[in-house]
Amino acid sequence: MSEPAPRLARYEDLFDLPENLVGEILQGRLHTHPRPAPKHALAYSFLGYTVGAAYGGGIGGPGGWWILDEPELHWSGDVLVPDLAGWRRERLPALPETAGFELAPDWVCEILSPSTARADRAVKMPLYAREGVGHAWLVDPDLRILEVFRLQEDGHWLLLSTLKDDAPVRQPPFEEVTFSLGGLWA
Repeated sequence: MSEPAPRLARYEDLFDLPENLVGEILQGRLHTHPRPAPKHALAYSFLGYTVGAAYGGGIGGPGGWWILDEPELHWSGDVLVPDLAGWRRERLPALPETAGFELAPDWVCEILSPSTARADRAVKMPLYAREGVGHAWLVDPDLRILEVFRLQEDGHWLLLSTLKDDAPVRQPPFEEVTFSLGGLWA
């Protein structure tokens, strides 16, 4: 006899997780990882208030975006939770009333950690490309590196820049504001 096919994860499976875990459904499988470590949390907090103030709030920058921490993205059975995501308000004039977003963001940022780096790179990046996310940033707090990607017309990611340590950041899609990458590191 053949073994039964494994059950695909359902959204309801996320409700049963302990509060100290973050859950995502990627390609039908439930992926979990612990809440962020302090270095990880510092990196996405710094980006959230730096990019969020300038682009989400228009403070010292052009505004015109929604910049959110850990939004749920719901796409064809997948439930992704990027560390940060941003939508141009011209594409998303108002935030949805539902818990999840079906419209792909214009930008996502993943803060890599030992427990998430493999899924962030090998599973989530292809899903972001499939859904047409225009820009992706990968931040590695241990290596003190920011990788900046743009989605090409053929659906593949193009690496635009790799910045390290305290390099000035002025990268797509946020070229109007410059900040020091060093602010992300503990």
